Amino acid sequence: MLAMSNPENSGPASAAPSIPGAIRRAFLRRCPRCGLGELQESRFGLRTSCSVCGLCYRKEAGAMTGQMYLTAIITEIFTVLLVLAVFFLTDLDTLSSIALGLPLVVLFSYLVLPISMRIWVAVEYVTDRVGEAADRSH
Repeated sequence: MLAMSNPENSGPASAAPSIPGAIRRAFLRRCPRCGLGELQESRFGLRTSCSVCGLCYRKEAGAMTGQMYLTAIITEIFTVLLVLAVFFLTDLDTLSSIALGLPLVVLFSYLVLPISMRIWVAVEYVTDRVGEAADRSH
């Protein structure tokens, strides 16, 4: 009952969430539109659509390519920071640095992938919503 009084958790008939609100909902594994439906069926499995409001999470083949780029960018930033930290803060030789860094980078990308998948669904929802509003104004 308390969750329904919060506009962030209101049903599909409510006004569309703000951009940060949609991203926050997706980050919390909820539908970016209504905030009620589950976004994922497993760690790496995205549902086809929201069971509450019907929002389609994957509109077309290749729609999740942006999520792949988002994961790569975040992982590359982590890798650069890790290399700088190892270079400036340790006295490890090159082989030891690679032996330490490679598993950390792989683990990091494994942890980031589902998060970027959820965030990308919200980005697609928000950009589609903005595009539809622009089309209606013309």
